[in-house]
Amino acid sequence: MTKRVLIIIAAIGLAFVLLLAVSAVNHQIQLKREEPLISPLGEMVEVDGGRMSVYMEGEGEDTLVFLSGGGTCSPILDFKSLYSLLTDTCQIAVVEKFGYGFSDITGKSRDIDAMLEQTRAALTAVGLEPPYILCPHSMSGIEALYWAQKYPDEVSAIVGLDMSTPAAYEELKISGPLLRLLQFAASAGITRLIPGISESDAIQHGTLSEDEKDIYRAIFYRRTMTQDMVNETQCIKDSAKMVAQGQMPNVPFLLFCSDGSGGTGFSKEDWRAIQSEFAAECADAQLIELDCGHYVHDFEYERIAAEIKDFLNR
Repeated sequence: MTKRVLIIIAAIGLAFVLLLAVSAVNHQIQLKREEPLISPLGEMVEVDGGRMSVYMEGEGEDTLVFLSGGGTCSPILDFKSLYSLLTDTCQIAVVEKFGYGFSDITGKSRDIDAMLEQTRAALTAVGLEPPYILCPHSMSGIEALYWAQKYPDEVSAIVGLDMSTPAAYEELKISGPLLRLLQFAASAGITRLIPGISESDAIQHGTLSEDEKDIYRAIFYRRTMTQDMVNETQCIKDSAKMVAQGQMPNVPFLLFCSDGSGGTGFSKEDWRAIQSEFAAECADAQLIELDCGHYVHDFEYERIAAEIKDFLNR
């Protein structure tokens, strides 16, 4: 290797280090500027040595508990387009797990038992008692199914918002190095250099106000690939296996299925096959296919709200 080549390599390496340093400094400056936007939208409660955020709105006989998908940085705002159409007849609650939204980052275990007990404790702390109608999106489908298996008296129904089932994780490959790389990119502020990365489906397609969009973006840069999110992803295959070994919950299901785009990792045909096979195994399930991406509640919130109300009336 010639001296000229070595100099070029060294120059590239130095430029990369400088870019990381500038990115990290800029990230800290922007975090400071965004602090006025980071005021909890819900109630903060003490759970398992940390603070969890729970948002409540509306009133009615039914309590709908919204559980976010893996990595959704701001669950309260992500679900808003949908739950705002339900609060005239229902009590709704959005539980932000550790590492999400306004909840603390703890770095603790994210096995399914730990997450479920923390969610239950948070609901009890804000005075909401079961039974609940669980409304899980994506990866939280596993937690909802386990909840209904372990505490059947606490779950009266499950409304799946393109929720994942155990079959979705049978062939899943989880790359530890890739997770750590993404986590480093977020913590170093590299995500701020990627145009449009903070423009979630909730921002682009939902009904958030301009102020709420600014809050969502500010949360995104604080709650992307947190240690809790990484730990949860690393536990999901084992969690799915536990659920698969249990019995199918004997509750009514209302299942909304996307076209597979925007985060499932499956083709339209494969994703819908997984959803259809799951629905067929349930004693009481209605499956509604939607022509939209994975965050169905950010695209088809009006139809989903109407279907939920019909479901509850039946």
